[in-house]
Amino acid sequence: MNKKIKTDAVGRLFEAILCLQNKDECYTFFEDLCTVNELLSLSQRFEVASMLDDHKTYLEIAEKTGASTATISRVNRSLNYGNDGYDMVFKRMTPPGEQ
Repeated sequence: MNKKIKTDAVGRLFEAILCLQNKDECYTFFEDLCTVNELLSLSQRFEVASMLDDHKTYLEIAEKTGASTATISRVNRSLNYGNDGYDMVFKRMTPPGEQ
């Protein structure tokens, strides 16, 4: 884990996120916490990671998400050399269409 992000303030933020009980509460909290662009950027990165995990090409990902190749490459680096956070979440999530 990156020691730079392991601060009391970040820990408190994560505690707040863990208190959220459903998707509507997430929308409410994150609309207050983030700008629209910040939230869209986070969701774009998550979508890129999901598509990379599904073995989509950079071109397919860029066309569907509008992400730059630099963003796709950065997310790919996290998938391959990061802390396996994306993989952990993907394994826990309900597959699309089964919700």
